[in-house]
Amino acid sequence: MKGKKYNEVLKLVDKDKIYPASEALDLVLKTAYAKFDETVELHAKLGVDGRQADQQVRGVVVLPAGTGKKLRVLVLAKGEKADEATKAGADYVGAEEIISKIAGQGWLDFDVCITTPDMMGLVGRVAKVLGPKGLMPNPKSGTVTNDITKAIEDVKAGKVEYRLEKNNIIHCPIGKVSFGKEKLQQNFDALMDALTRAKPASSKGTYFRSISIATTMGPGIKVMPKTNI
Repeated sequence: MKGKKYNEVLKLVDKDKIYPASEALDLVLKTAYAKFDETVELHAKLGVDGRQADQQVRGVVVLPAGTGKKLRVLVLAKGEKADEATKAGADYVGAEEIISKIAGQGWLDFDVCITTPDMMGLVGRVAKVLGPKGLMPNPKSGTVTNDITKAIEDVKAGKVEYRLEKNNIIHCPIGKVSFGKEKLQQNFDALMDALTRAKPASSKGTYFRSISIATTMGPGIKVMPKTNI
């Protein structure tokens, strides 16, 4: 059961209309009614078959205006790479002692986990803990790398990961309501360009089946893609 405020802003949205991106972003800001700074999220239903290995859509994009969220970064590394991580601004740095803390205490007070390739055997011990939380390092997302400094800088600058979920839908934040339209437009365009480039070669037919944006508490607003490949 939706509340009174939701029903009021719902009247602003024509559920049968597909809005140009600029118009949709104006509208999404008008539908923000919560007392906190709501996140604006993009939802894209893609014309792919996620059950097929060659039709997975997954990657990362650095949002030019950032995410509006201060992410806590854990780096699992040893020696020089651990020192590099500390200098680059990682919030937590460690190796076996951190793995033991995750395994034994269920410690997960971080948002992103980055590690070097040589540590993956050790990280594998807590894969069943990190995996379901979306925290498992992965080469495709740039979180298994020897370039620790760049990985940390990208995360702090606003790197987000997108991946195909159930029903072939991508959910990804594009910023906060407080960003205003211009910054949200920059992030929307960057994410849409990344999704377009990520289209699997084996995908046939319409790629963007539907696109919508919404605030944390607000209604979905259908958006017209610039191109539909």
